[in-house]
Amino acid sequence: MRTSAPLRRKLIPVAAVSAALFTAATTVAVAQDSTTPEAAASVPAAQTEAAPGTPAERLIVGYKSGAAEAKSNKAAEADAAAKGKEAGEDLDFQRRLGSGAALVDLGENLTKRDVADVVAEYRADPQVAYVVPDRLNKPLATPNDTEYSKQWDLFETTAGMNVPGAWDVATGTGVTVAVIDTGYVSHSDLGANIVAGYDFISDTAVAGDGNGRDSNPADPGDFTAANQCQAGDPAYPSSWHGTHVAGTIAAVTNNSKGVAGIAHGAKVSPLRVLGKCGGYDSDIIDAITWASGGTVSGVPANTNVAKVINMSLGGGGACSTATQNAINAAVNRGTTVVVAAGNDNSNAANYSPASCNNVISVAAADRQGNRSYYSNYGTVVDIAAPGGETNSVTANGILSTLNSGAQGPSTENYEYYQGTSMAAPHIAGLAALMKSANSSLTPAQIESAIKTNSRALPGTCSGGCGAGLADAAKTVQAVSGSGGGSTGGTTFTNSTAVSIPDNGSAIESSIAVSGRSGNAPSALQVGVDITHTYRGDLVIDLIAPDGTSYRLKAASSSDSADNVNTTYTVNASSEAANGTWKLRVQDTAAQDTGRLNSWKLTF
Repeated sequence: MRTSAPLRRKLIPVAAVSAALFTAATTVAVAQDSTTPEAAASVPAAQTEAAPGTPAERLIVGYKSGAAEAKSNKAAEADAAAKGKEAGEDLDFQRRLGSGAALVDLGENLTKRDVADVVAEYRADPQVAYVVPDRLNKPLATPNDTEYSKQWDLFETTAGMNVPGAWDVATGTGVTVAVIDTGYVSHSDLGANIVAGYDFISDTAVAGDGNGRDSNPADPGDFTAANQCQAGDPAYPSSWHGTHVAGTIAAVTNNSKGVAGIAHGAKVSPLRVLGKCGGYDSDIIDAITWASGGTVSGVPANTNVAKVINMSLGGGGACSTATQNAINAAVNRGTTVVVAAGNDNSNAANYSPASCNNVISVAAADRQGNRSYYSNYGTVVDIAAPGGETNSVTANGILSTLNSGAQGPSTENYEYYQGTSMAAPHIAGLAALMKSANSSLTPAQIESAIKTNSRALPGTCSGGCGAGLADAAKTVQAVSGSGGGSTGGTTFTNSTAVSIPDNGSAIESSIAVSGRSGNAPSALQVGVDITHTYRGDLVIDLIAPDGTSYRLKAASSSDSADNVNTTYTVNASSEAANGTWKLRVQDTAAQDTGRLNSWKLTF
């Protein structure tokens, strides 16, 4: 196992190695293990996916159970005629669906503006539960990339991340992802999506390219000789780790070669911080700062500011104040920071940056949906994503762009890797899709939406894998508004502080919402600011105007932190937007008190 030199803490790529190497490491995470591609995974049968497409020609209208239109076709027909008259269009009730909803024809040659007017009329009706376009479904096209069939992590129903279902909504266009890693080695299946980065390695011995910091993030290889990093270490070939990570995020797609990238419309800015034996915190801190648009002395201003940072790297020890400050500043600039949980089959709270606040910490899942045998776990983990395993079947790893050179660059190729290093870029790619679909999303909203729209791990996870397995399609559809509901961006706030009694009755705070049309959005943002001495005791619920309760936070004895200052995402598309919404907070155990400072709803 590679470790840092005494008194000089370094971070190296987080990717898994053989189980035999899981010894009692105390300072840094392990390097990756690569294997040769084997048999391709089978491609699932053609599926159907609703595509947004052109302006809708028909609408599906669901009425509340007490409405006359919910039971009477004649009433639904009359309502369609009335709504059309108000919007200046001819609407025609077609039939009743098996679900009880009404199918309404809009006629031909309507513009998007015309359709929006009609939808607004329905949404303004308090008797309407929802109104959605009758979208034309089609066989879900799969990318023509020649190795796509081997990318189980994107499409398989058991433990894949349901990525193809998100591509009808967003592909990452307009978003730059900074990959803070070993740099980039040229690859034709990735090069078109690479933009300028920087080499932040200041120590020439670590750099391996003959110099210190410069504007060239090219990866010369991180190979090492036996005993070079630590006594007893074997020789290691070059990993080309940063290129593998970048390919998962944004490999060029539908180019009839290689693999598909999760956010293939995005750009990757490679920032080199890892070289021979690893990389220093100080270089990584500067890379985080520069990637997010901050200023680093001696480094030119960044012209490719990243809205997402991926750090598939890690070291032993809790998050330092220096690293935390850099992450906080990046998040405050609007950049989402995604990190690997680590590969020591241990509590991620004892590793950095996995244990830092304001990051999305990612555990790895295998092809069956279990926590991968090597993946770290614990309460600091936010989410799980495919990381693979290559113990016996190579195809169970994550296939991505690489290079065949054992030392310096040689010919480009593709290889399977495993590790939380491979899981993290799945989430970075998802964050890029989300930001592309809705540019107003904050890092807190991105994290909350990923968690809220995840699904339960199909396998097992001992120790804690966060909210579950990320679901790209569900998450992107939620934040884009394509799941139904409005995404206007209006915020309603209650800033009156309310004391939270110790182990007492629940307190409630109200917000009266008015002036909205139709239902609440499928990605209703609930911002909560609570000061409390032990937040694990708290239970927080959002109460809709009709009394429906949405659990935002459950009590957890393992959550030892204090205060709550975060934004939750709720699918409230079945709720009328207008009315009195309530936040209910209760302390469930003795010895701790606090107060609700403020809360807000953003539609």
